[in-house]
Amino acid sequence: MYVIDIVTIFPEIVAPYLNASIMARAQDKRRVRFGIHDLRQWAEGKHRQVDDAPFGGGPGMVMMVEPFARALRALKAPSRTLRVASAKRNKTRVVLTSAKGALFTQRDAERYATHYNRLVILCGRYEGVDERVAMHLADEEVSVGPYVLTGGELPALTIADAVTRLIPGVLGDPASLADESYQLQSNRKSKIENLQFLEYPQYTRPADFSPKRGVHWCVPDILLTGDHAAIAAWREAHRASRDA
Repeated sequence: MYVIDIVTIFPEIVAPYLNASIMARAQDKRRVRFGIHDLRQWAEGKHRQVDDAPFGGGPGMVMMVEPFARALRALKAPSRTLRVASAKRNKTRVVLTSAKGALFTQRDAERYATHYNRLVILCGRYEGVDERVAMHLADEEVSVGPYVLTGGELPALTIADAVTRLIPGVLGDPASLADESYQLQSNRKSKIENLQFLEYPQYTRPADFSPKRGVHWCVPDILLTGDHAAIAAWREAHRASRDA
């Protein structure tokens, strides 16, 4: 069973999404187990403080390294600097969500789902996270886009979703993964076989939708013919591609 642990100071944000729809069914099928952990349980003091003012001055508060270190120790998730000689056999990946991290892609989701059986996601907040978390605890920093969010919970859910749906047995129809956007089409016999492809346009009933009198939004005729070869060619022609 694949395990995804999310460490956050707002577990109530994370839980509803992971307990609904495909994420819930993945748990019911015992394909994945989600662990939602409140970072404050590893903080000290009456107020369970997880942040403090930055050294050198500056606005905002910075999340402290100590609670994250204790969390990984309690979760038995080896940090980067505590890897043993058999690190190559370690199947846990510790990821820190960060606006300055590397852009998370479908390739990363495939890597996490294929090469590991456990993912621990550390959610940042406030002005940032003590750099020692990235340097010594996390295996990598990941960003979901060139913008700044209030916290790392949405990126954590994005990563968890992208990885979970790639785990065998999670989706009802495995074939649905084959033609998805950003799936690597490495078996294509063309000069662009190393590109990623965006999914072709999709339509469903009604074939002719009229939002107001005299206006018709129609499904392309080729999709109504039943000619599977012609439809496949149309779909191939309408794929949008971009560099991997």
